[in-house]
Amino acid sequence: MTKQCRNTLSRHITGLMALAFILAACGDPAATAPTPASIQTEATGAPPTVVPPTTGAFKPVWYAPAPHPYFEEVRKGVTAFEADTGIKVEQQIGPDWTQGSQNQRIEALAAQGFNAFAVYPADASGANGLYEELTTAGAHIINFGTSTAQPTTASFAVATDVKAAAMQATEELIKAMGGKGNIINVLEVLEDPNTALRKQGIEEVVARYPDVTIIQEVAGMTSIETAVQKISDALSANVDRVDGIIATGYTPSVAIAQVLTEYRARGGQRQIHAVGIDTDEAVMKAIADGVMDGTIVQNPFGHGYLSLLLLKYLSEGYKPKADAYFVNAGFIFVTKENLDTYQQDILKVTEQIKSEMLDKYLER
Repeated sequence: MTKQCRNTLSRHITGLMALAFILAACGDPAATAPTPASIQTEATGAPPTVVPPTTGAFKPVWYAPAPHPYFEEVRKGVTAFEADTGIKVEQQIGPDWTQGSQNQRIEALAAQGFNAFAVYPADASGANGLYEELTTAGAHIINFGTSTAQPTTASFAVATDVKAAAMQATEELIKAMGGKGNIINVLEVLEDPNTALRKQGIEEVVARYPDVTIIQEVAGMTSIETAVQKISDALSANVDRVDGIIATGYTPSVAIAQVLTEYRARGGQRQIHAVGIDTDEAVMKAIADGVMDGTIVQNPFGHGYLSLLLLKYLSEGYKPKADAYFVNAGFIFVTKENLDTYQQDILKVTEQIKSEMLDKYLER
């Protein structure tokens, strides 16, 4: 969006803000959120106007750009927030990873009077233009799961320190390999802003070990079926020299569990260590069966719950403390030894962050 367009839209927003306040004072009932059909109509026509929220009512939105198992785990935290507070959250998942479609749908929600947004940005840089328009209109925005590029008008990012998590996963894999050997690095979606950070973390750790080499990098895991095929091909091409496989995305982790389980079932003799991420049933069974060494467990429940709780506090007049933008929701490494206790451990992390939120992250 050009500076001239942004200034024009901002002037239009200012005028609409006054009108919205008058209508609210007259008791005009709040409009309902757009249905998927109405969103599709808006997406194919002219972009909707961003209508500023009326003052007073807290109307939160949780928005993810596209279907993904991670987002289903995050929604559990959103649902728990609703149950604990009695506040209804508009939950929407978009159709794809493009910033354009995310803009259209979030603008449509803002036009309905929603004024607090927990968003997984489709594009780390591109989302900032949308955020600027929303905050100019008086809305609050919090990133969950990842961060937009700095500077940003988002108040917080509630997320895993994905680079640190990838680095620990790599350390654990190299330890299992005995400090030497060849690794296949399986990335997920290169368009995801977290993927670049994970790639950096893996490569930084590998650089510390002169006897460890990344012999192949595989990416573009848009589905489990695609990931299974790509990982199978990589394993076949390197079966006589690969010692470890690492995945830092949900989809390739599930695929690695499937591929290595099948490799063992066919009588594969080479010891291939593997570390993944998240807690899909296939991954956890592979760990229990000794097919995989472990997995990084994020805190998607906290990503959902904590981002909505922060939005609630912001609507009540709290402000972010200086240098408190990133809320590290935590992670743990799960092996066969702590399979039975990790869920309680990660929930404790969420409770701890909740208990210190007003002191550590917010101020009046």
